[in-house]
Order: sequence, then C-alpha cells, then structure tokens
Amino acid sequence: MYDLHIDTDVTVQLCDCSREDAQAVFDVLDGVYQLEDMTAPSPQTATGPSPTVWTATFDTAAGRREEVRPTHLDSPVGATLSGGYHAVDEVAKVLAAGFDIQSLQSVSGDQETEARLLLASR
Repeated sequence: MYDLHIDTDVTVQLCDCSREDAQAVFDVLDGVYQLEDMTAPSPQTATGPSPTVWTATFDTAAGRREEVRPTHLDSPVGATLSGGYHAVDEVAKVLAAGFDIQSLQSVSGDQETEARLLLASR
C-alpha cells in the first residue's frame, strides 16, 4: 500500500545542543506541523563528552499552522532536514521565520533532499 505521507514527512535532526534549545526548535515546528514521532537521547552513563542528536518527524500536510515568532536559543543549533523537496523547503521557510539561518547547505537525491542549517536566535 502506498504511504500518503511519504512526500510530506520531514525528519529533523538537531545535534550538539541542549535539551532546551532542541525543544525550542521542535516547539516552533510543532506549532505549524503535526509531530509524527520524536526520539530523545537516553541518559548517558559515560563521564566524557558525547554527541547528542535529537530527532523528530513532522507531517507538513497537517498541523495547526500557528504564526511563527522569533525564538531564543542559548547557542547555535545544527539542524538536518530530510524528506521530499517541497516538504523540506517548507520546513526550512518556517525555521527561517523563527530563527536566523547562519548557514545553509543541501544535498539532493532522486526523490528526496537533505538540507543542513545552522540556526541561531534572531
């Protein structure tokens, strides 16, 4: 059976940021789109630094469509968006309304694209 959300789902990965900054980014997106799935890292028992990745999937065809306002981040957040071309572009526009995008790179594939953003407070 064909998945009707395949072209509208965008996976958002946030790396090396605090729980509060990750939640701020996801809250902006959750106000506009429907949150499909979220994975938070489990508590680490190691004492040394380790990379942290926060992951959520949003359905760009559904949601509340709330107005996006500038949102505070304690430090810049690296975000990777992956999904269909149109859906990734829409999520990037929403993030640009809430944050200052300091860097944008993209990698295009046949059916999907990946955008890498560096988000900061406006």
